[in-house]
Formats: sequence, structure tokens, C-alpha cells
Amino acid sequence: MSYWNEKHFKVFATPGLEARMSALIEKVRPKFEELGEQYSAYFSGKTGEEFHPHVAKHMRRTVNPPNDSWVAFAPNKRGYKAVPHFQIGLWESHVFIILAVIYEANGKTAMAERLLNSDVIENLPGDMVVSGDHMKPEASSIAELGDEGVNKLLQRLRDVKKGEFVIGRHLHREEADALNKSQFDELVEKTFDELLPVYNTMLNK
Repeated sequence: MSYWNEKHFKVFATPGLEARMSALIEKVRPKFEELGEQYSAYFSGKTGEEFHPHVAKHMRRTVNPPNDSWVAFAPNKRGYKAVPHFQIGLWESHVFIILAVIYEANGKTAMAERLLNSDVIENLPGDMVVSGDHMKPEASSIAELGDEGVNKLLQRLRDVKKGEFVIGRHLHREEADALNKSQFDELVEKTFDELLPVYNTMLNK
């Protein structure tokens, strides 16, 4: 039985804020709660720091329904946006398994410099995707962008106040629908194992 299927992705086609939020709470959020516990323990074990799950609540929304949702993982109990963090989440089109540094993050300049001076991203599989905007579903593969394209995103992270850097894997809804829980977990762990050296480089660990 697939872990993610059409009913989960179709939540994001539900019209209206209230209707979409109630579909999200009923169908998707229990998965995020489950993954939150599971992968907080995984990151705590891998890093030696206590990680906490942060399931998106979309509390500030008053009109527009959310187009994506997620659970984030960070060593900060109160929030995750000010630090590099990992996420598992959904858009209508795909599942994402990512590491993100978003515009609220502290120390972005130093993080970007460390990545620019390292070959840690070059060592990743070419099917990994990168993006400079966590609010958009689109991302390009490392193979497509090449070193120059990836470096441009890192330079933007370093030099532009609103600069962001998101890296990881996207799983199209049809691909996700083909995976059961243990197959999905295998992919998530593989992805996070590959991203941890990037995280450690960012934080100079």
C-alpha cells in the first residue's frame, strides 16, 4: 500500500481556506506527525544534537489556502526558520525531501562561503535538485545546472538579503504513489544521509 497517494496530493486542489485546511489536518498532518517523531530521532542519533519536529500549522493564513505543507526538523525547539533545517513535505505535484537555508536564517554569508569553498555539493548525486526560493515548487537538478549554476545560487545566498538555498530530492506524485512506507523511508534516509555532509559544512562541523 502506497504511503502517499492521490488523496494526499488532491488536498491542495481543495478550494477555499477552511475546506483545504480541514482536508490537510485530516489527511496529511497525521503523516507529518508520524514522520516528525521518526526523523527527529534519526537526526538526533546522527548528529548527537537533539532535533525537534515542527509540523506546519499555517496559522497566519486568513484568505489564501496553503499550496504546500511540511514537517521541518531542527535542533531548535522553538522554531526552525533561523537555522538550516531539513524538511519532508508536499506540493500538489510532488513530495520534497530537502535541506533549506531560508531568508530568515542567521549567518547565511558564512554558510554560503563554506559551501562555495568546499566540494561537498559536487559529490552529491546529479538527480538532487536545488532552488533559490522555498516558496516555489520548481527546482533544477544539479546535473542540469552544473557547478556554475549551483555557485550562482550560493553567491546569491551570500550576497542578497532575501537569498535562499534549498537542496534535496523531489518525488513526483506518480513516483510517490508507487512506494510503500518502507520504500519511502529508504529514500528519505538515503537523501538525508547524503545531505548531512552539506549541513555539517554549512555549520562548520
